[in-house]
Amino acid sequence: MKLKPTFKSNKTIRNCKFCMFFWTILIMFWSVGSISDEMVHKFKSPSFSGINTSSHYLTIQNQEFNRKAALKAEIKALQDQIERDKENTTLARFIRNLESRIYSQLSRQLVENLFGETPSDFGTLTLEGNTIVYKVEDGIITLTITDSDGNSTTISLPVGNFTF
Repeated sequence: MKLKPTFKSNKTIRNCKFCMFFWTILIMFWSVGSISDEMVHKFKSPSFSGINTSSHYLTIQNQEFNRKAALKAEIKALQDQIERDKENTTLARFIRNLESRIYSQLSRQLVENLFGETPSDFGTLTLEGNTIVYKVEDGIITLTITDSDGNSTTISLPVGNFTF
């Protein structure tokens, strides 16, 4: 015996067919978005890919240059600091002060020989390879300073024409 489907069961079958159709269409629309292209691996580093390679190399070169320049500046600053430390020792200051006083005495003796109570007309002074020759002629003092390389400088001063 065969049962005839009732109206209610026909409606359920129709609803089921509609649901199946609806889900099929829905899956087709969703699957369109899931279609993809082939996967291609690309290196991020320009050294491998070749894209923007020149700017990459320039960036590396600039970084290396800046590092080297910073190291050179740091080394120079340390060398300058060492030199300043050497010049500021107690011994170095003492030697500078002593040299200054010795040069002052030599200059005072030279002035005494030129302008003192008993001035001399001619004289020679040798100091660290430099020769200073002075002579007085016709009211003019002529100083000739010759350095160790043979370069000379001549200074002429009138004896009585200037005052302080």
